[in-house]
Amino acid sequence: MTNSQIHSDDDRWERFVSRDASADGVFFTGVSTTGIYCRPSCPARKPKRENVRFYDAIEAAEHDGFRACLRCKPDALQSTSPDQDMIHNVCALISDVDTHLPTLEELSEATGVSPSHLQRKFKAIMGVSPRAYADEKRRERFRGMLRDGEDVTGAMYGAGYGSSSRLYEQAGSWLGMTPASFAKGGKGAVMHYTTTDTPLGRMIVAATDRGISFLGFGDDDDMLISELYSDFPAADISPDEKGLRDCVDTIVQNFNSHTTQVGLPLDVRGTAFQAQVWQALRDIPPGETLTYGEIAARIGKPKAARAVGRACATNPVSLIVPCHRAVGSNGSLTGYRWGVSRKRTLLDREKPRK
Repeated sequence: MTNSQIHSDDDRWERFVSRDASADGVFFTGVSTTGIYCRPSCPARKPKRENVRFYDAIEAAEHDGFRACLRCKPDALQSTSPDQDMIHNVCALISDVDTHLPTLEELSEATGVSPSHLQRKFKAIMGVSPRAYADEKRRERFRGMLRDGEDVTGAMYGAGYGSSSRLYEQAGSWLGMTPASFAKGGKGAVMHYTTTDTPLGRMIVAATDRGISFLGFGDDDDMLISELYSDFPAADISPDEKGLRDCVDTIVQNFNSHTTQVGLPLDVRGTAFQAQVWQALRDIPPGETLTYGEIAARIGKPKAARAVGRACATNPVSLIVPCHRAVGSNGSLTGYRWGVSRKRTLLDREKPRK
């Protein structure tokens, strides 16, 4: 099999398992359980198939949140195709521009390919359009400047936002709080949490006065509480079993009735793309599943199946946003933040009762 004959994920998996060095640079593997992406020949222990995603460019893997493996250093590889060169150049052009978002025509002129070809190839490899990618890079710059101590106004203009009203209008969907609060690591956000026993193990629920911000499962309260604090290191977080009792009771009652259809308000952080995916997940009826590709098609981005999978993996409020209803292309139970066994239990409980 030559590199030009690598057409499917099954082919890529075969190359990955055999540590085929001739495939290095042709594709990359992202491992959901570690958040790392590698070259096919990486000597590290191979993960389970259900936890592996494949990418045609390192920029696509990094856009989905994966970090380069320090052992095989996939980010040091040279591009192996004109399409990879084009993607690399477009991503670099977008990342290097601080003052405005480059237009498709500007990117086309800079790379020497037609706008339609650039748009089509970029979406096929990256899972999003050049404009959506540029929007997310601008948000990353804004968040990074706030974390580094820049004031909101300085970060706004430094990231390329020309209007404070437009920034505040959109920020709630991807910061989960005002920019001023985010700049202080969540300072000013008041959150309460509680933990309880469920058939899935220990459950933590955390909420602001706007809605639930975090819902997860585990075997250890300390681990769950630590995850909450790591997301909001400067927020005012405190336990409150009494104040969240009704909320927790609703969640547990729905779970015990085998529906897990929880109609509670949310206060979550996410990009516009993540918000689309999470809403699509909430639209899946109990007892049914959709593949990542089917969800991508439903939100109008049929080539973004891998990005949909990453949005499911970063869902902060399981059950309420039922990412357990997303499955692999062959119906397999792929990776789940709280463990595949819990995902299987959830789906089994939602099956129509005879």
